[in-house]
Amino acid sequence: MSRQQQQQSQGVVLTGYHSNAELLPKTGPCASSCPSAQDHEPNSHSRRTGHYAVQQSQNTHHGDRNGPSTAASCTKPTGPEPSSQPNPNAVACPRSQHSSSPKPGSSPRHSPISRSRARPPCQRCNSQDSLDELEMDDYWKEVENISRTGGESARGEGGGEGEVPEEEQQKTSEEGEQEEAWLTEAGLARLFDDSLAADQDQEEDSSVFLSTLTRTQAAAVERRVASLHQTLRRRNRQHVPDVRDIFRPPEKDDELSKLKGGSENETETELNVEVAFSEQALTYRDNHQRLKVNTGPSSPDDKLPNFKLLRDKTGQTRIGDLSPLDMKKVLRVVLVEMTALFDTAGIDLKAHKAIKLKTKESGLFGVPLATLLDQDQRRVSGTKVPFILQRLMSHIEEEGLDTEGLLRIPGAATRVKSLCQELESSFYDGMFPWQQLKQHDAASLLKMFIRELPHPLLTVEYLNAFIAVNKLPTKKQQLQALNLLVLLLPEANRDTLKAMVEFFQRVIDHQAKNKMTLNNVSVVMAPNIFMFKGFRSKVTEQQEFSMATSTANIVRLLIRYQNLLWTIPKFIVTQVRHQNMESQRKQNKERAVRKLLKKMTTEKTSEKAIPEEGSQGFIRVQAPQFSKVSMAVQLTEEIQAVDVLTRFLSQDCSVAVKKEELCLYEIGGNIKERCLDGETFMKDLFQLNPTAEWVIKVAQK
Repeated sequence: MSRQQQQQSQGVVLTGYHSNAELLPKTGPCASSCPSAQDHEPNSHSRRTGHYAVQQSQNTHHGDRNGPSTAASCTKPTGPEPSSQPNPNAVACPRSQHSSSPKPGSSPRHSPISRSRARPPCQRCNSQDSLDELEMDDYWKEVENISRTGGESARGEGGGEGEVPEEEQQKTSEEGEQEEAWLTEAGLARLFDDSLAADQDQEEDSSVFLSTLTRTQAAAVERRVASLHQTLRRRNRQHVPDVRDIFRPPEKDDELSKLKGGSENETETELNVEVAFSEQALTYRDNHQRLKVNTGPSSPDDKLPNFKLLRDKTGQTRIGDLSPLDMKKVLRVVLVEMTALFDTAGIDLKAHKAIKLKTKESGLFGVPLATLLDQDQRRVSGTKVPFILQRLMSHIEEEGLDTEGLLRIPGAATRVKSLCQELESSFYDGMFPWQQLKQHDAASLLKMFIRELPHPLLTVEYLNAFIAVNKLPTKKQQLQALNLLVLLLPEANRDTLKAMVEFFQRVIDHQAKNKMTLNNVSVVMAPNIFMFKGFRSKVTEQQEFSMATSTANIVRLLIRYQNLLWTIPKFIVTQVRHQNMESQRKQNKERAVRKLLKKMTTEKTSEKAIPEEGSQGFIRVQAPQFSKVSMAVQLTEEIQAVDVLTRFLSQDCSVAVKKEELCLYEIGGNIKERCLDGETFMKDLFQLNPTAEWVIKVAQK
C-alpha cells in the first residue's frame, strides 16, 4: 500500500475473518470409523487459513477514537498459540500461509462444505486490540455448530412443528407505519388520529405527558409527527396537527439548567441519572463535534470502565419497585427517551414488526416465552423464568463451574438432539435422568433453548436497536441506551435475560479454572442470542461479519453492567412524578367546577394526619399486615429505610418473615406505589413527596 493510500485510510471497520480451506486426506486409525468424531468435527478434516477484510468507513464518526490507523495487508493464521496473533504493523504476507494445526474457526459460509465465494482484499486494522482473532474464532465455531446441528434452518425435531417459513417472521414497516406505531406505543395516537381528538381523557393524558418532556424528548416526538404529516399529506389522508400547535418553545432558563446539571460533579465513570440521557448526549455532541468512535469492543475485560451511579438520597428504583400504573408511564417516557438518545447521535432506527407465527402451544423448545411461563405458572404461581431454563442452569452449576471450555465446547450433536426429545417427553413428569446429563450437553441444550425461541429474546421490534447501540460515541451512552432498551423489553423477556446474564457472570467468576472470560462467554453466546430464525437469509455476508464483534460487544456490556441495567433512572421517575402531579391538578380543577372541592378537602384532612406530623419532624409508618399496626418515626438526616424496618421488627416480635422479605413502601402523593431501596434517606424522600403514606408489607416481587 502506498504512503498516500495509508494517509487516506482515516476510518476503517473490521468486517470479518475470511477463511481459506485446504482439504486434508483422512488418515490414522480413526479415519474411517470414529462415531464421536462426527459429533464434533465437520465431514472432512481441513486446515484453515484466512484473512480479515477491512472496509473503508464512510463516516469518520464511526472510526477509531484514537485517530487514523494504518492498514497493512496481512494474513492471519489461525493457530492455537496466542503468539500467532499478527503484528499490526506487519507488511503483506502470503495468503496461502497455513497455521501449524487444523482449526475450524471460520464462518460457516466459508467452510469446506460451502461453495466457494469471492474473497475481498486482505487487509487488517491495527485498532482491534481486545476481542482478538482467536476469541472471534469461537464466534464462528459457534455459528458453524448452530448450522451443522440444524439450529439455524431445520430447528431440530424438538421445536420446529407448525412454524411458518423463515421469511415471514418479521416485516419491515411501510412508509408512515413506523411513525404511527411509535406514536401509538408512546400513547400519542391522538396526534395523528382524528377519531381520538374528541376523547377528553386522551386529550388530557397526552397534554400531561407532553408537558413533562425534556427538550430532546419533545424534539423526538416532533420529528415523528412531522415525518408522518408529510407522509399522510402525500397520501391525501387525514389532517395531522402542525407540530407548532403541539409544542411550545422550551423555556431557555429551564433547559440551560438541565444541561448544566449534566456536567457538574460528574467523573468519567459516574452515571448521572438525574438528567435525561439524551440531554447529556446533546451536551457531549456539542462539545465533541469531530468525535470518532471505535465501533468494536476496544478493551479487554479489566479495561471496561467501572461505572457507578451517582448517589441518590431518595433511593434507587429497580424494575419491579413501581406499581403497574406508574410502570406504564415509565415505559412511555423510556420509549421517547431512547429514541431521542439515538436521534442525538444521528442514528435512524428502523423498527421491524413481528409477524404472528403459528407456534407450538406446549412443550419446551420452540415455544413462545409467554406460553412457557403460562404453563409453568399453572404449576407454581409467580414463576418469572421458564422451569426448563432454570433447571438447565442449576444442573450446570451442580456439576461445577470449573469445567474448562464451559459453554464453548459443544456437546455431541446427535446426543443433544436425543436429549432434547427426551426432555420434551419427560421433563414435567420428573422422569428425566438428570444424573446422566453431561455438562457440555446441558450447556448445548441451554443455548438451543435460547436460539429456538419463535421470536428473538431481545424481540423483533428492538433487536436492531440493540445492535445499533455500538454506533453511539461513548461507552457511557452505550450503557445508557442498553438501560433504556432493557426497560422496554416485555416482562417475560426481561426476566429471562436477567436470569441468563446472572448465570453467565457466575461462569465468568470461575474463569481461572474454566478459561471462560467475559470476552469468551460473550462471543460464544452472541450468535445464540442474536441469530433468530431466518437471520442468515436476511443479511449479506458483509453484514454478518460486521455484526460479529458488534453483537459480542452487546452481550459483553449486558453481562458486565447487569447491576446497573435493571434500574429505572431517577429522571424517568421524576417525570412520572410530574405527570402524576399534573393529573392531580387537573382533577382538582374538575372538582372545583363541580363545587365539591371544599367537601373533599375536608375529608382528606380528616383521613390523613401525616402532613401535620411531618411538619413536626415525624412520619407515621403503617403496617396493616402485622399486629403492630403503626409506629411514629422521627426524621433525622441519617435515618434510612432499612433503619425503619429494623426498628419495626424489634418492636413486633410476632413477625415471622425475614427483614429481606419486607419492604417499606412510598404510597400516594406524586407516586402510586414504590418499594424503597434500603439506603433511601427518609427525610430527603419526605421533602420530595410530603403527602405520601409509608407502609411496611411483604415485598411484591
